Amino acid sequence: MLPNLEFESYKRLNKVTKDIKVDKRLTELTAWLTNTCQKTVQDITQIAGDASFRRYFRVTLPDMSLIAMDAPTEKENSHPFVAIAEAFANQGVIVPTILQQDLTNGFLLLTDFGDDLLLSALNDESVDGYYQQAIDELLLIQQCQHFPGYSLPIFDEHLIAQELALFPDWFLRKQLKLSLSPALRDGLASAFAIICAGFLAQPRLCVHRDYHSRNLMVLADGRLGVLDFQDAVIGPVSYDLVSLLKDCYIAWPRTKVEAWVKVYYDKALNAGILTGVDFDEFLRWFDWVGIQRHIKVLGIFSRLHLRDGKPGYLEDIPLVMNYLLDGLQRFPELAPFYQLLQQEVLPAYQQEF
Repeated sequence: MLPNLEFESYKRLNKVTKDIKVDKRLTELTAWLTNTCQKTVQDITQIAGDASFRRYFRVTLPDMSLIAMDAPTEKENSHPFVAIAEAFANQGVIVPTILQQDLTNGFLLLTDFGDDLLLSALNDESVDGYYQQAIDELLLIQQCQHFPGYSLPIFDEHLIAQELALFPDWFLRKQLKLSLSPALRDGLASAFAIICAGFLAQPRLCVHRDYHSRNLMVLADGRLGVLDFQDAVIGPVSYDLVSLLKDCYIAWPRTKVEAWVKVYYDKALNAGILTGVDFDEFLRWFDWVGIQRHIKVLGIFSRLHLRDGKPGYLEDIPLVMNYLLDGLQRFPELAPFYQLLQQEVLPAYQQEF
């Protein structure tokens, strides 16, 4: 069959148009750095970013490097980032300093935390020390209460339902190409209601919401810097600890995980963050929240691949699925959901992964 030359020309034109729009943003950002920020820009290079529409550039100056954030206002709201950065810094959390901002156009100029992700630094010898630091930083985050000109959203039933819906919508239907049987639809609805109730039963406080080894940076002095906090909410006390210790990019033996949970638990008691809960109950909270998070992440990683053209996240889906299956087996009340996954989802999953 001969190609549709008119359609092919349209596709090429559309790609060129998109590239011009991207270049236009970079041109505007560079002009802002030069004219408004009064910086002598020697080089500007895009660096790896997060799972959003934001782009980050390393800006090389004669005497240092800084980070410029490009957050198109039609897709990203930078006001939460600014407010939360100030609140976290006031609490002693190590976050990038905002040197200049233009929220109308979606530009921020930040201090540069370098390229050393915590993930790359973790090994059997280093992990205890780094996780001790990360837990201490987390305790500071959890004590944040005042956000200038901003109120953290509540991680409520509506938001939980939105996140859980990513699993059938993106992971089951689109990634695995499953047609949801009535039994699977009903089973998901029943399980999600149980999961939501347990999620909402925990005490709530400030939650970073993505507190893991790719959002923590090892700084030159060995301390940990915190990134990607703009989606913070008021949510369950165990949520960020799950993100850290059941990290979707790296796994540790259960005995180590429980030991680190105990480290957090003791420190949280001393700080007054936890009251009236014994360790076994807190560990149950931890595992319960992990189920909700990993259901959501399976949907998000699939969406990042299918919608946003980021196939690298598929490599991490098997680890997330392992977390989910392990978590479900710890709760008899979720046994029907576990069995449903075994019967209706895992055959298709195992063919693809």
